[in-house]
Amino acid sequence: MLASYPPGRQRSAVVPMLIFAQDEVGSITPELVQEVAKRCGVQPVQVEECVTYYSMLRKKPLGKYHVQICTNISCLLNGGEELWKRACEQTGLGHKQVSADGMVSLEEVECIGACSWAPALQVNYDFEHLVTPERLDEILAACRKGDYVEKAK
Repeated sequence: MLASYPPGRQRSAVVPMLIFAQDEVGSITPELVQEVAKRCGVQPVQVEECVTYYSMLRKKPLGKYHVQICTNISCLLNGGEELWKRACEQTGLGHKQVSADGMVSLEEVECIGACSWAPALQVNYDFEHLVTPERLDEILAACRKGDYVEKAK
């Protein structure tokens, strides 16, 4: 990854490297912060600043299927808040909580950039557009059973 950046610009790889490592490890650990800092030629505190700034970076593992439900204005006006409440009720989870079996986690997000297809949600890196309550039920059931099919892979 570092080879794709010009000499002297390795610090630009901090966030992409963190995302890649987080996908592999499950969360950003103190050891990971140290390793990324070393490889990118920055201080560990600079890596920590990225971790605390970017909402997609996390210090604790989330579920195998991380369900992010948008409740920003477009989704809100088209049922996003109702989807969020329904997901919380069905799973017994709240914001950034993980099911006891580690299969599902929920997160209420402000925007996933799918305003034209509201209400929208994301499961890991997969977008689900124009989500109906019935489709949400299907998605959550598949996630709980471990057979949600990820389209992004």
